[in-house]
Amino acid sequence: MGIFNNVFGGNTNENLAKLVNEGAFLVDVRTPEEFAEGNVKESTNIPLDQVGVNLDKFKGKENIVVFCRSGNRSGQAKNILEQNGFTNVTNGGTWQDINDVINK
Repeated sequence: MGIFNNVFGGNTNENLAKLVNEGAFLVDVRTPEEFAEGNVKESTNIPLDQVGVNLDKFKGKENIVVFCRSGNRSGQAKNILEQNGFTNVTNGGTWQDINDVINK
């Protein structure tokens, strides 16, 4: 699991829970179809291929948590955001992981 965390962001559940509980901007980067099948309440759907053209939606957010189905696309979204100057981005992994944090 340590390797997985290093590859996909190295976040602990405690850190993720803190960010979510403090009102982080929750962004699901799956497709609209995937989002419609199940999603995190109060999350925003910005598909991975749209992240780069929607940078204005991320501006001014204290913390940003991106997530998807497996953690792969959210890792890519995190990289895109960081390449555009965002330093407050966390790869939350899967949308189910975020739901688990919220429902604890």
